Amino acid sequence: MSPAASGSSVTDIGTNREALSLPAFRRLALAWLFSNFGDSVLYLTAAIWVKQLTGSDAAAGLVFAALGLPALLSPLTGRLADRYRRKPLVIINNICAAAVVLVLLAVRDADQLWLVYAVVFVYANSSYVTAAAQSGLLRDLLADRLLAPANGILSSIDQGLRIVSPLLGAGMLALWGMESVVLLACGCFVMAAGILTTLRIKESVFTEDGEETFWQSTTAGFRFLARHPLLRPALVTMSIAVGAVGVINVTIFATTEQGLGQPPEFLSVLLGVQGAMSVLGGLAASRVIRRFGIRTTIAFSVAVLAAGVLLTASPSLPVVFGGTVLLGISAPWAVISFVTLRQRETPARMQGRTAAATHVVLNVPQVAVSMAAAAVIGVVDYRVLIAATAAVCLAAVLPLLSPRTRAEAATEGTSEP
Repeated sequence: MSPAASGSSVTDIGTNREALSLPAFRRLALAWLFSNFGDSVLYLTAAIWVKQLTGSDAAAGLVFAALGLPALLSPLTGRLADRYRRKPLVIINNICAAAVVLVLLAVRDADQLWLVYAVVFVYANSSYVTAAAQSGLLRDLLADRLLAPANGILSSIDQGLRIVSPLLGAGMLALWGMESVVLLACGCFVMAAGILTTLRIKESVFTEDGEETFWQSTTAGFRFLARHPLLRPALVTMSIAVGAVGVINVTIFATTEQGLGQPPEFLSVLLGVQGAMSVLGGLAASRVIRRFGIRTTIAFSVAVLAAGVLLTASPSLPVVFGGTVLLGISAPWAVISFVTLRQRETPARMQGRTAAATHVVLNVPQVAVSMAAAAVIGVVDYRVLIAATAAVCLAAVLPLLSPRTRAEAATEGTSEP
């Protein structure tokens, strides 16, 4: 039974030190570090490699399409994570990812480009399996009060790797070729699998509902989120805000060149600052949630996100840096708060499917908005797009502030301080 259902306070949140004091969580976090490192060292390096093979920006861009498409299949991977024991599933998944990535060693020229896309698509699917299964593993492994710090630590690991691993991968590609990157990624996946074999965990027992069809079982996560009085408004807020921020993926280039008068390479500085702040934001998330509560933290974080977005329209470098700092800190707070709420309110048997449904509801709108922004930025001033994005983010807070939502939160025992 979740704390909400039993009447305990959502603000009863543990610390990072408490989460890390558990040997089983330390092992899970270490496995997460290796598997995420293998994943992130490949994603940008593969695009650079394809550019080298073909000389085509479009061909390189298709690598990111191959990475993004598996989000549409995540309901299937979520069902997989709920039907089978998650520890062996993640172990097998990492071993399979290592085997699939090794296929890239057979690619020698542009004629084998299809093989690169196929490998990237398959190994990208494996990351969704890991994410869906890990949600259930955390739920079984940790007391509810430790979910927020655990999610914050894992988020900081993820954000830190996003800063370091692409640089390392690009450097290895330049010095020793793609073979070295492939072998490193493969080794990371194998290490993750090996660490997980030593994880001691008592997993929940799952029972199949014989009356459910395949389609009903696969989409159960969406229905659960849509009907839950606490998760529904929070997910609406997150979907609108995360989707709207997809505009920034496009306008950031105009901010750098037109607004700040800097070369495109300066973008790496802004992204580095944002990444560093995201690491700090992840580590501080449990403290913020403990102080303000989950629902208030989501609302506050999205409002700060709106302010950060708006500041990127300024031609002043210090102001843009300030906006970048706000973006880096607020995004992890919002995501970690929502993920923690979802894990606490979702039964163990549905953790994988609600995690998968969340991936679809958050990622697909952002991709669509990014594509739309790319189509119109040539005719609409980037500052207008940024201002509109900030307004939409601010409006996204409204579902969490409605009287009905506040009443339902109080009824569920999760009212804010």
